[in-house]
Amino acid sequence: MRKAIVSIVTICLLLPISITAQSISKKELKEKVRQYRIEHEHEIIKELVDFLSIPNNADDQPNIRRNAELIKSMMEKRGITAQVMETGGSPLVYGELTVPGAARTIMFYAHFDGQAVDPSKWIDQEAFTPILRPGKMEAGETGPEPIPFPKTGERYQDDWRIYARSASDDKSPITALLTAMDALKSIGVPLGSNVRFIFEGEEEASSPNLMSFAENNPDLFNAEVLYICDGPMYYSNQPTLKYGARGIVTINITVYGPNTNVHSGHFGNWAPNPGFKLARLLTSMRDEDGYVLVDGFYDTVTPLSDREKQALADIPPYDEELKELYGFLQSEGSGKSLMELINRPSLNIRGLESAWVGSQARTVIPSEATAAIDIRLVKGNEPADMVEKVKRHVRRQGFYIVSDDPDRETRMNYANIVKITGDGGYPASRTSMDLPISLLTIEALTGYHDDDVVLVPTSGGSVPLYIFTKYMDLPTISVPIVNHDNNQHQPNENLRIGHYWQGIETFAAILTYVK
Repeated sequence: MRKAIVSIVTICLLLPISITAQSISKKELKEKVRQYRIEHEHEIIKELVDFLSIPNNADDQPNIRRNAELIKSMMEKRGITAQVMETGGSPLVYGELTVPGAARTIMFYAHFDGQAVDPSKWIDQEAFTPILRPGKMEAGETGPEPIPFPKTGERYQDDWRIYARSASDDKSPITALLTAMDALKSIGVPLGSNVRFIFEGEEEASSPNLMSFAENNPDLFNAEVLYICDGPMYYSNQPTLKYGARGIVTINITVYGPNTNVHSGHFGNWAPNPGFKLARLLTSMRDEDGYVLVDGFYDTVTPLSDREKQALADIPPYDEELKELYGFLQSEGSGKSLMELINRPSLNIRGLESAWVGSQARTVIPSEATAAIDIRLVKGNEPADMVEKVKRHVRRQGFYIVSDDPDRETRMNYANIVKITGDGGYPASRTSMDLPISLLTIEALTGYHDDDVVLVPTSGGSVPLYIFTKYMDLPTISVPIVNHDNNQHQPNENLRIGHYWQGIETFAAILTYVK
């Protein structure tokens, strides 16, 4: 009898917690998660700083493995069953957390490798020694000066920023997600779904082994949605969901002149100059407003749905602020907005090289000139097809295409020679906003934050989401949490603290309300 009474009392004591967990409002959830964060700010930031302190260049295998082992231990600390798994290249970290009674399984993806570092370009710091500044460093400036990390009992300010490689791309989303789970556990709010995690170690190397890993381990990806925790929020800093990402293919175009650099005084006006040849070839590919003149370049674009068109129309305009931020007067695109133009394929010159410039400049006619090109793809474009269209255009301009440096016979048979090489690239991906899981995710964040949710049909950046959407039949939705002005892939990469705090709250909402 006594045991029965004790059991009944125990159930009664636990019942209010259970009811609260199931019926908590979005406002209450956000307030409770925020209060947890306020009470644990220092340990939350310390975990991130410790993580950022491990170098993570994508080709640095020993340190990539150190990162993987640390992630595994951080996950196990939260009760997640985690393992470091081999891919044939850099390892990845996989984890699972089963929730009793859950009817749905969701999955999160992020990467923990980073872009290469040029130490000479990082101002007043080493890339893997995180520092704190009380604001954003503007282009060409060295301030604001670093400040000490707050002592116990002192609060972090929203506009402060942590500077370190991968502070935003992509280590902070990993720790923010794990912190959101800590907060939910602390306040007694259960997760809504079973959760799986995949944290990749070679995304910045174009994910060469992710496809084969997915093909060899299809059961690991048995989920209803894959949330991509990568990339920046919309420019207005409103909570953001992105339903697709562009694909990409890169090519190098090299045009040839004489077989060695020759004196521009002795041979000027006579020896063919590959710099000018390349310039004419490149300007034949686009008009002054950015429209690509390559035949068929836009023909295979999959049109946006009515819902996607409406989402695009609802995105708050921010183009004028971006012009001011990046210091130019007039944009390309015939007056169309940045977000409209992201839904078109683009052809970009990402680098030019011919002989020497600056203090090393010499009075020569170069022997060759090279342009590095990236072609951003949207849904419907195939990488090989887009490259072939560019090659056809080049041939129409009177060039003979080779895949290796031309030999003497080739040079003596063709006046205009161009070498075109490149990678295989990958296609774009876009998840329908009309899927039940898409609508449920929108609902999870609607009315949760103070600002409206921005719904973006396609992200400007490229992520190989097609591996999941095309081959695994796994819809993807991006949940970016970092500031857009984070210097991603550049020196002085940074994370705004206020965005990090909001990101923790965002993940808490998805973990709770997607059920």
